[in-house]
Amino acid sequence: MDTNYLPTTTAELEHWMKEHCFNFNSYSINGNPIYEGLGIEQSGDHFIWYYTERGQKQVLETFNTEAEITAYAFHQIKSDKWAKTHCIGFSADIRRITDLKNTLDQMNIEYFEDKIPYYGLERPVYRVFVLGCDILKTEHLKKKYWTEK
Repeated sequence: MDTNYLPTTTAELEHWMKEHCFNFNSYSINGNPIYEGLGIEQSGDHFIWYYTERGQKQVLETFNTEAEITAYAFHQIKSDKWAKTHCIGFSADIRRITDLKNTLDQMNIEYFEDKIPYYGLERPVYRVFVLGCDILKTEHLKKKYWTEK
């Protein structure tokens, strides 16, 4: 990733995010809809960096130019660990998750995992995430390792 690159428009930022396989789940950049997260919106002659959750929007910062807000958003997104993550495994069955991790190890794909109390504390769900453009090599694994039961 070019460390000197700095997009100056939301369209450039969107392109950069797609090119580097960032996810858009929590970022509304250039108008894509999100349920919860951060976004850019133009309001009159100003640009707004906002947070939205359950339909409630909160203005966090206001900028005078598109270049200013784009630079701000770019740095926020680059520093957000979750912006480059892609969940490819989701299961309460630890054996399935172990199988997925073995598959990723064989493919030499970096990943990380966590567990959440999705079905309650006594029955957690294990999740496995890949980073960035490794999703292009692993997207097919979701069909086998994403189970909600």
